[in-house]
Amino acid sequence: MIRKLKSGEYRLYTRKVDPKTLKRRNLGTFKSRAEAEKHEREVQYFKHH
Repeated sequence: MIRKLKSGEYRLYTRKVDPKTLKRRNLGTFKSRAEAEKHEREVQYFKHH
């Protein structure tokens, strides 16, 4: 899940809510949406291999 921050950067969050904090975990902040999407694909690949 990618959200745009007020600073203009994009942050990648987990899809599910963390049961301990009841928030989504931050998986990294990126300068462009394309970078964030690329990293999201890498994360999904890693989770399934």
